[in-house]
Parts: sequence; C-alpha cells; structure tokens
Amino acid sequence: MANRPNILMFLPDGMQAQVVRPGHDCQTPSFDRLAERGIRFNRAHTPLPTCSPARASLMTGLLPHNHGVLQVEHCVDDDQCVLRTRHPHWAQRLSEAGYRTGYFGKWHVERTNRLEDFGWQVNGCDAAAAFRALGEGVASTEQLLDDNSLAGYKTGPEGYKPVLHYGVTEVPSEQRSFSITTQFAQEFLTESFERDDPWACCVSFPEPNVPVIAGREAFEQYDVDAIQLPANLHDDFAGSPAFYRRQKEIFKNISEQQWRECRAVYYALISELDQQFGKLLDLLEAACQLDNTVVIVVSDHGRYMGAHGFDAHNYGAFEEIYNIPLIVAGPGVAEGVDTDALVSFHDLGPTLLDLAGAEPIDVPDSRSLVPLLADPAAGATNFNIGYAEFYGTRFLMTQRILWQGPWKFVFNGFDYDELYNLNDDPHELNNLVNDPVHRDRIRAMMADIWRIVRDTGDRALLETHYSPMRFGLVGPDVVKDG
Repeated sequence: MANRPNILMFLPDGMQAQVVRPGHDCQTPSFDRLAERGIRFNRAHTPLPTCSPARASLMTGLLPHNHGVLQVEHCVDDDQCVLRTRHPHWAQRLSEAGYRTGYFGKWHVERTNRLEDFGWQVNGCDAAAAFRALGEGVASTEQLLDDNSLAGYKTGPEGYKPVLHYGVTEVPSEQRSFSITTQFAQEFLTESFERDDPWACCVSFPEPNVPVIAGREAFEQYDVDAIQLPANLHDDFAGSPAFYRRQKEIFKNISEQQWRECRAVYYALISELDQQFGKLLDLLEAACQLDNTVVIVVSDHGRYMGAHGFDAHNYGAFEEIYNIPLIVAGPGVAEGVDTDALVSFHDLGPTLLDLAGAEPIDVPDSRSLVPLLADPAAGATNFNIGYAEFYGTRFLMTQRILWQGPWKFVFNGFDYDELYNLNDDPHELNNLVNDPVHRDRIRAMMADIWRIVRDTGDRALLETHYSPMRFGLVGPDVVKDG
C-alpha cells in the first residue's frame, strides 16, 4: 500500500497540558514548532491518571476495566494488575501491515518487558536501555545531585522516609537517561530511513514525573521568583470530598517558595525534553522524512505541581492530572489549528491504524480521530464527550469522570460527588453538586456514565444493585433499554 505514513510518538510522563499552550511560563520551542505544522488539542484527557493503566489503554484502545491494569504494575502482587493479553495492541496491527516498529524508554505496561510479544520488533524499553547505559557513562539518579545541589525533599509524618521532590544537577544532558533513550531512537530512525517499509517509533520517558531533576543550564533560563503559582494552591475544599482535605495534609509543609522552585525545575526539565524532541524532528527533516511522518507529542497523564495544594498525580479528579498535552502533525492533518474537541489518550491507537490503513482495533472504548484531524472545525461536533475512570492505586477508591461541553461530573464511590463548570470555574474551586438548580443535569450526566459503563462492559460497576452500593443519584437501569 503506497504512501503509508511513518509514525513518531514522543511520550513524556506526567506533563501538564498547560505547558504547551501559548503564553505559558514553560519554554518549549520544538513542541511549538510541531503545533505550527499541526493540531494542538486543548481538551485531551487520559482515561486514568496513573502511568501503567494509561499506557495500557494507549496500547490497546481499551479503558482500564477492560485491559485489566488498574494501578501501577510494579507495586502490587503478581496476580494483581495483570494486562489481559487476549486483546491486540496497535503495534501488532502495524507490524502485521508491514511496518518496522521500535519502542524506546519507559514501558511500564506489564512486567515481562518482552515488547516483541506486543508488536514492537526493536525493543529498547527500560531494561534494555539501562543495561546499555551502564557502559556509556549515564548517571543514575543518585549520582545527579551532591551536597551543593539545589534540592527539596518531602518529609514527615514520623516514620516516612524523606523523598526527593526536586533538584538541579550539574551533570550534562548527554550523561542523563533521557539522552540514551533519544540515541536509541535516532539509531532506529537512521536504519529505517534506508529501508522501503514504513516505520513506527515510540520514544518514551519517565520524566518529568517524580523526582524532578533538571540541568543547571536549563534551570537558569527561569526566574524562580517570577514563576506563577497555581490559582488554586490554597483550595480549602469546602464542599468537596473529605479525602481531598486529607490528601492536602501531606503537602502542608511545602512553602510557596519551594513550590516556585519545584515548578521552575519542572519547566526546565520539560525544556530539556523539548530539546530531545527537537533532535528527532531535525533528523526527520534532514532525511526528507518529515512530510510523510505523523508526529505526535503526548503525555500519559498530567501532574499537580501545587495545584489544589497537591503534587504527583494519584488522587483527585482535577484537570491538572486528567488534561494532557496532545499535538499531532503530518499527512492528513490540518495545520496551525487549536481545537477544544474532547478526545482521549487511548483514541490514538485506532487513529494510527486508520492513518496506516491497517486492520482496526474494533472496541467501543475508543475511536479514530482521523475525521477530526482532517477537518477540526467540522469534526469537533462529533467529539463532545469525554470519559475516564479511577481505582485509587494502593488505597482503593472508585471514580468515574464525565466531560460534556463546559460541564464536568465526578461520580465518587467513596464520598459525595462533584460538579464543575470549567468555563466559569477553570480552577475547580466551586463544587456545584449540592446546588438543587443542577439536580436534573446531575441525573442526566449520571445516566450517561451508566450508558458508557454498560456499553464498555464495566461489569463491576454495572452490577451494583446490592443495597450498600447504591451511591448514584440514579442507578444503572435508567439506561437498561437504551
């Protein structure tokens, strides 16, 4: 099949959507360069804001309840959080269609690290990269900081070990782990340029997730005192689930100056990743491969960085961790467009297969974005609902999140629900769920959640007629007959 596009996916971990938007403090010239050639999605969301479930959804096009990875795979027993291998991955479909495939960097989907079993012919995932790095002088995390480094630690309560929060290193970027991942990808691309077959390459990073460590040169591009703090840093969670107030207690000892330092380091690290992406973009351009390559910049989930007084990405149904950056450019993609269409991380697999003319992954959980890529204005009318789910990592809890236009409804299985109007309240400080004016809206949105639960086969939630589990304003039978 002629003119099948090549595919390059650049996948940082825990990158906020805001950092790639115009006018933001974070400096990302290479990401901006891609946005000028393609589409920037302002309302893309992850299906679950934790690494392993989100990445498994990316690979399968499935929501977590269907692929089985509900929390971080390495933190539970062997018989928990297991990827269901009966479902195809999009790399398998591409490989079957004649693509040369290579994956480099953070995997974190399942434990074998045998990416060959999932369609990736060239396996450069975490384990392989670590072995090679040992022989190439790449610094470990422990070697990046010394006694003179700027660093912040999370401490307390009694009995918990201090955890590195952020730091600035003097180690140059070429001696750090993200550099070896980029080198792996460059080698794969250079080899692929010499072949006739199309190729697909995923370049994945653990940065800028915890801990955040940036190089001195990048850090000094930022004025710490000028860094803007989140407008919801001091959210008191009046009217919100009590669990959020308990979560905020963990970070109560972090001062505003420390949040500024942390955010400056975070932005500096993203700027370093932007440089790595620029190297790959330059390589494509020099080889005259750019015009026939679909290039994607995306992250598996966001990160709080002080928003709502939180850090990391593990609790709370807020936009800072669900809203993800997504930029797509290449053949068949409109140029220089921003869209507010509601799309999901796990829509990318069906989209790539559609663009490649490969056998689709036919599941109700996700859909191809190709019509939207070609005509964002016309296509946006069909992308007006978003959905996500959450299981609470090691402290189990249940949430389902629905986006409709400006409205966002959070069904909580552990406390009272949440309703936000993101146009009027973009920082999610005013939970409207107890306002009787919105009772009909909540009923309708809860019914839509039950509809998705039914259509995607989420049995554990669908079969909650047992009396102690009747938490919804309405129950699943409101959509029993369609």
